[in-house]
Amino acid sequence: MSVVAVFGGRSEIGLEIATRLAAGNTVVLASRPGGERPELSGAERVLHVDFEADEVNAHAETVERIEAEAGPIDIAVLTFGILGDQALAESDNAEVVRILHTDFVAQASLLTVLAASMRARGAGTLVAFSSVAGQRVRRANYVYGSAKAGLDGFASGMADALHGSGVDLVIARPGFVIGRMTQGMEPAPFSSTPAQVADAVVKRIRDGGPVELWIPWQLRAMFSVAPFLPRAIWRRMPR
Repeated sequence: MSVVAVFGGRSEIGLEIATRLAAGNTVVLASRPGGERPELSGAERVLHVDFEADEVNAHAETVERIEAEAGPIDIAVLTFGILGDQALAESDNAEVVRILHTDFVAQASLLTVLAASMRARGAGTLVAFSSVAGQRVRRANYVYGSAKAGLDGFASGMADALHGSGVDLVIARPGFVIGRMTQGMEPAPFSSTPAQVADAVVKRIRDGGPVELWIPWQLRAMFSVAPFLPRAIWRRMPR
């Protein structure tokens, strides 16, 4: 039996991943206090834990509490995050800080805590959610994109630091995901659903593979040419 912890346990992608990994395992859904407490069919046990991602000083305590109650975390998936308000952020530095803190600082903090715990045991799997938005930051969502660029770089370096330790770090790079977070927005080419993202992530966890996981895989080819597009063209690209 494995212990699977999803940080962002009410997110659509998080719940889809948890559902696919539930059978016979203990699943920890860590999410903000209040709100629904979903059950998962097939799980040996479902544990709900209050988790405020932006309270980085409490990350170590939260992980310790989970492991004291559920056992060592075997698989940790970080699915929390915000899009933020790009238009507001262009004139309000507080909105910039809010987006960067949740989508980069809090992610890096929790990854560090989890990696240290897993490295000490010599085993474990971490899944960090980057985005194609961070591969070359676009004018249309440059605050969110820069947060993802920072997270992608951090996770890439961490993956190299963990090489040979027994800890597997997966950097998921989905494109546009059709769901609550993007409701009302026009889907981009090669969009995915939360279920499709979860299928790809769970397959990678079970089968192994490269650190970077592009979802769908076609985006890897598309963004391989992005660095070479002239800035005059790139600045007109939609989000």
